[in-house]
Amino acid sequence: MTEAIFREDSYARECAATVLSADERGIVLDRTVFYPTGGGQPGDMGELRLVDGGTIAIVDAVKGDEPDEVRHIPAPGSALPAAGAAVVAAIDWERRHRHMRMHTCMHLLCSVVPGAVTGGQVGAERSRLDFDVPGATLDKADLTEKLNALVAADHPVEPRWITDAEMAERPELVRTMSVKPPTGHGRVRLLDIAGVDLQPCGGTHVRRTGEIGRVEVAKIENKGRQNRRVIIAFA
Repeated sequence: MTEAIFREDSYARECAATVLSADERGIVLDRTVFYPTGGGQPGDMGELRLVDGGTIAIVDAVKGDEPDEVRHIPAPGSALPAAGAAVVAAIDWERRHRHMRMHTCMHLLCSVVPGAVTGGQVGAERSRLDFDVPGATLDKADLTEKLNALVAADHPVEPRWITDAEMAERPELVRTMSVKPPTGHGRVRLLDIAGVDLQPCGGTHVRRTGEIGRVEVAKIENKGRQNRRVIIAFA
């Protein structure tokens, strides 16, 4: 099991760690700041710094076979570290922070678009959410105005946990039709934007909506009779 530092502190940029294993499937550490691909958010990139001054470029992070196991994918041709080696795991912070801003903005988008979410993807420049909105017409200018009003209001953004039993009693919290929140581990992580949005989410986010910066709805696409894809970008 890997201690998932990113889950408790999205702002942690690096950490000291010990290599548990390393093979063709990636490098597993005892603790990490690298977010693994999941929930529509890409895995982090960065590097592992070795005690001899060398580095291993990490081009992706993915979930492993065990709960909370994170596999750090090295650049092709990299020499693998030995089990037990001490390293410093450091993420590409600029890229991660853009993902944090975008992912938080996608929660704001959920609050201003009616209907369930049918899919989504976080990007460093543009992101998308697909909504099931039968009979609804969405307007780019209107959504852009509403999003930026929520950004400017600088709402606090806080993760919190509820039990599996509490989650079962509150199915209305689940907005995503295609992905159900992970249960069976005793608790579920929620993202709470006070008075704006509350739903299960395991991704990384900023602490306040003002940190997102100005955004715009770049495009709205029809992806079926009642499926609408909303693409957002930094303004």
